[in-house]
Amino acid sequence: MCGVVGIYCEDEDLTPSLTYYSLYALQHRGQESAGIAVYSKGVRVHRGMGLVTEVFKGDVLSKLRGRVAVGHVRYSTTGESRIENAQPILVRSKVGEIAIGHNGNLVNYPQLREVLENEGKVFLTTSDTEVIAQLLSNLLMRYDIENSLRFLTQKLLGSYTLTILINDTLVGYRDPLGFRPLCVGEGDFGFAIASESCALDTLGVEKVRDVKPGEAVIVRDGEVEFLRIARSKRCARCVFEYIYFARPDSVIDGVNVYRARYEMGRRLAKESFVDCDVVSPVPDSGTTCAIGYSVESGVPYMEALIKNRYVGRTFIMPEQKLRELSVRLKMNVVRENVRGRRVTLVDDSIVRGTTSRKIVEMVRRAGAKEVHFRVGSPPIIAPCYFGIDMSTREELIASGRDVEHVRKAISADTLAYLSLDGLIKSVGFDEKELCLACLTGIYPVCVPGELCDNSKYEPNY
Repeated sequence: MCGVVGIYCEDEDLTPSLTYYSLYALQHRGQESAGIAVYSKGVRVHRGMGLVTEVFKGDVLSKLRGRVAVGHVRYSTTGESRIENAQPILVRSKVGEIAIGHNGNLVNYPQLREVLENEGKVFLTTSDTEVIAQLLSNLLMRYDIENSLRFLTQKLLGSYTLTILINDTLVGYRDPLGFRPLCVGEGDFGFAIASESCALDTLGVEKVRDVKPGEAVIVRDGEVEFLRIARSKRCARCVFEYIYFARPDSVIDGVNVYRARYEMGRRLAKESFVDCDVVSPVPDSGTTCAIGYSVESGVPYMEALIKNRYVGRTFIMPEQKLRELSVRLKMNVVRENVRGRRVTLVDDSIVRGTTSRKIVEMVRRAGAKEVHFRVGSPPIIAPCYFGIDMSTREELIASGRDVEHVRKAISADTLAYLSLDGLIKSVGFDEKELCLACLTGIYPVCVPGELCDNSKYEPNY
């Protein structure tokens, strides 16, 4: 997962700040690196490892003046976590300078890279984004932006939401299956493109609309244009955006993320209520679901765990040892709220299980009589190849194992998941509009060695 931003602003002095605050609002989508590229008689890029506030210190922003900018926050799925892979990626060609921010993951990245290397292309990174940049650069030497994107789409397999600078033109593009979100806003300064609407809210701009799957938005000389590049028979919106990844105050493709998570909690209580004294979230991602569970069950909502706000999201940390250490740094138990009580903990998902186990143990050591665990999504049984860091079945605790095995592994008194049907109804899209591969093991794009149902997803170019 990553977050992408694009800004068109008539006031060159304002552009870097607008881009910075947009990225700050999307920090939850990636904590490894951040970068901004701006155009003003050429493209300038500043990238660095760390959080947005760490990368853009001192007078850095004042040196990034320009009317057009793209920004990126990253956590790695393809390509190591190092400065060379920080984005936006910049390439220079006969058509000028191209800077790209990419959210997603290409399934056919190795094959595309090999073809380009055989053609003499030299790569400076191990990121699949550089492949996209090189391909687009080649196409722009022969075609306009619309047709270049059309031919690019025919080559790429996987998920890709892009913000692109092509000299002084700003482009946003979403793949035909719509795996990752993208939206457009308009304000007094001009236009903003972002992964989530919370970034637009931060800037105080009015959301124009979501970019549709297979659609491009082009901002040039202060004018905005939407172009349909490709269509597919179905969409494959990542359901994990609604379960965990997106900020709860975002609205993605017309669905309020907070409302979806609240509904997950309500349905979870209907499906698997357990008699208890308090309902508590695993903060922060389980909070909204726990509120829904509490309201539906009638059991009081009470915080058993308090989060250290200065520790980031453990799931998107790149190494398991860091995840385990940060659990102890991240949360502490409110002993008075759990001592002698039967506690139901509600979380959005269980991926590897190590964090869940440590949390259950912490609450039990604090004096809880019983610790029950409820999950606002079905078991995650299959890896994601489209941008979520769940790369192997071995690291997924529920893969090939039943609920009782997971319950014992996390040491809970009882464990229950939300049903797949309950999840789909909570989100509000038809099943055919979502990518559920991590929950079902059936993929919308052909992945070697995996079950695939791509006949219903094939794009029409």
